Amino acid sequence: MIGELFRTIKANLISAVVVSLFLGLVAGQVIGPGTKTALQSAVLPVLFVMIYPMMINIDLQEVLNVRLHARVVLASLLLNFGLAPLVAVALARLFFAGTPEYAVGLYFIALIPTSGMTAAWTGLAGGDLEGALVAMAVNLLAAVVILPLYLSVLLEQGVGFDPAALYRQLAVIVAIPMVAGNLTRRYLLRRYGPEGFKRLKPTFGGISSFGVMLIVFIAMAMRSTEILADPVASALVVVPLVLFYAIVLGAGSAVGRLLMDGPGEVALVYATSMRNLSIAIAIAAAPGFPPASAVLPIALAYVIQPPLGAVYMQYRRDVVEQGLTVRELVASRVRA
Repeated sequence: MIGELFRTIKANLISAVVVSLFLGLVAGQVIGPGTKTALQSAVLPVLFVMIYPMMINIDLQEVLNVRLHARVVLASLLLNFGLAPLVAVALARLFFAGTPEYAVGLYFIALIPTSGMTAAWTGLAGGDLEGALVAMAVNLLAAVVILPLYLSVLLEQGVGFDPAALYRQLAVIVAIPMVAGNLTRRYLLRRYGPEGFKRLKPTFGGISSFGVMLIVFIAMAMRSTEILADPVASALVVVPLVLFYAIVLGAGSAVGRLLMDGPGEVALVYATSMRNLSIAIAIAAAPGFPPASAVLPIALAYVIQPPLGAVYMQYRRDVVEQGLTVRELVASRVRA
């Protein structure tokens, strides 16, 4: 019963995040300081509920296969930690000059690439699944090391950023659950075998999705007053997010088409356009740095990222695999 509930949440994560976002904004208008303090104290336990199950589903041993997929891995690293930060900086200066906390959220999106959906969408679109898995593991480990270094350069002094504090946060929020999740994964594989573990994976993903819901609700409730003080500006956060995803996906597709075969291109696109929003929102919602308002762009990215993955998958299936152009596909659909 509970397992089915978690799987349902995972299957409807976009709707769940949107509902949690709005409920948090409404609750933040009516709850008192005592309730907000209680919510703040619940953040770390909820973060563990969110990150630990997700880490069980990630196979970090894929890093050992990096030589076999060097082209996809190197291209994804260059795009994720070269192009994506530059795009984020340009968009932040253009749209978030007066709201540096939203810029922080965009930087987290840009600097924490690949998620479980990277592998899922790659498989659905007929891409190089093993290459995507290797790129996922390498990029995640790289992000843990690189994130504080980049933020120390990108963030304004008034934001109150302390690289040492962020490394401590990463240790608690990412590194410890990563080690615990990897050990749990090994135990479950020995106990139940690959097939039994495969049956458990959706439940772990559902628990993690439930944690995402709770974190979005808490973060929005804690910063409801600031966000709703200028609702138009808050809603317009969607614009730079759409531009960011469009530019990164376009660049991944162009580089993949130039350097790789079709399956490799698909793996590269999803290894660069899908961001690890769960870890990003976990860091943004943790006590201390950054300002909790940084959660808003990340929460809104949940609404943008999955449809983007679906659109590219349909493009691969309906245009590339059929040997059509987009114009020919549209014309055929209109005639039908």
